[in-house]
Amino acid sequence: MHIGIIGATGGIGSRVVTEALHRGHHVTALTRDAGRISEERDNIVWKSVDVLDAESIAAVLPGLDVLISGYQPGNAANDFADTVSRSIADPTVYATAARALLKALESHLRTRLIVIGGAGSLEIEPGLVRADSDELLHESLDQLGLPGGYAAAVRGHRDALNVLRTSNRLWTYFSPAEEIAPGRRTGRFRIGGDQAVLDADGRSRISSEDAAVALIDEVELPRFVQRRFTIGY
Repeated sequence: MHIGIIGATGGIGSRVVTEALHRGHHVTALTRDAGRISEERDNIVWKSVDVLDAESIAAVLPGLDVLISGYQPGNAANDFADTVSRSIADPTVYATAARALLKALESHLRTRLIVIGGAGSLEIEPGLVRADSDELLHESLDQLGLPGGYAAAVRGHRDALNVLRTSNRLWTYFSPAEEIAPGRRTGRFRIGGDQAVLDADGRSRISSEDAAVALIDEVELPRFVQRRFTIGY
């Protein structure tokens, strides 16, 4: 398949690129400035894109079966603190990106869209969403070592999901586990819908490598079109 990946240099995006290539797919790796990328792998081309501009996105869509967006302001893989501060400064960027992506797809109706979002909009028990509770949200941010102001960004991700939910495009929203970090590719995890997947210790966690596995699984065998899904150990 031909897969476009926005945020291809990011912590998750770079692993999605590797996973897609490993499975024999063709990748169009998309980043803000492709001119600075040196690439020697087969079946991959790099292009520049502005994810907040529908015309820029539409220009890279021809030939793609699926577009995966791992957009974050800044580059979290290189400077996580900068991404956090940018996300707090303007939490509306996630919804803005979602609208631009959907607008671009209006001229490419068969191209699927998978947006990598946040875990804060997951139900931690039936009817209880962390993003809707200041107390629960700040408790989670403290545990993850994130500043309280990041609550606005968590809700920004939720707003982006709500934008997608109003669309009839072929979208999928992926909420990784609350705890996600580089680790091992095990290929063994559980899949959920709108509720967080918790391990035996009550933790929502996954490696970036296994998140990439789940994303390419969804590319190859769509199960969550016009739906959200999540994963965890």
